Amino acid sequence: MTENALGAVKSAADVLRAAGVTNTKREATLLLAHAIGEDSGFLHREPERHLTVQQKETFDRLVERRSKREPLSHLTGHREFWSLDFLVTADVLDPRADSETLIESALARCEDTFKPRRILDLGTGSGCLLLSLLSELPKATGVGIDKSDAALAVARKNAVRLGLDAQAEFFFGNWARGRDEKFDLVVSNPPYIPSGEIEGLQPEVRDYEPHAALTGGTDGLDCYRQILFDVHKVLRPGGLLIFEVGAGQASDVGRMMQQAGFSQLKYHRDLASIERCVSGFLAD
Repeated sequence: MTENALGAVKSAADVLRAAGVTNTKREATLLLAHAIGEDSGFLHREPERHLTVQQKETFDRLVERRSKREPLSHLTGHREFWSLDFLVTADVLDPRADSETLIESALARCEDTFKPRRILDLGTGSGCLLLSLLSELPKATGVGIDKSDAALAVARKNAVRLGLDAQAEFFFGNWARGRDEKFDLVVSNPPYIPSGEIEGLQPEVRDYEPHAALTGGTDGLDCYRQILFDVHKVLRPGGLLIFEVGAGQASDVGRMMQQAGFSQLKYHRDLASIERCVSGFLAD
């Protein structure tokens, strides 16, 4: 007879801990739930449930892959973001809680959440930013742009799964170039990691996430420069721009936004008190 669910999770947690993974019990529980087709609460309901041989083998393979620091979301194919369940593949960045700061910032600066508005998401990836905003702004519609066809396929699937496909469209493109529509809100979480710092990232990021979505040039600011060069063509006068930024980059990005004609800048901190987003309005 194979071991029970609780025993399997404890053993897996030890393996993951030795590999340098954090939150090991939670991750082991999520991996087991995925392996046996249950929700994450099953362990509390049935801790003594015995696994079949096939379930145990599937679970062990997942644990082995996670011990090599393959991201949890790549193994389960899902990641929760803004209380929504997003499909995730190796073709997109893993949505992170830090990025929820951008959603909070946008909603705080949108005075009327029932007002019709158009949103543009530059570098949409999984679509998590655009779709999370649309879930909170029922009269809004939006466009997500990415230069990865594989990422766009993931974003479109997420829109359908979340019932937001009537509000969202996704197109191939290079930032705002070639767009001839004026939007009310532009958001972006562009690549912002300096190229010299890639090797020092956590293995989950360095070895498994698309580097094109990570590297922001020598100083990490190249993509902000590119976006700001064209953003006035797609943002209406008085429209709002919100960037996610890396730790220590907020003041530089804010200065660049001011030079590009943005005012009423605000700096938004994440749960770790890091300035994670910069927002501002384009001058009329």
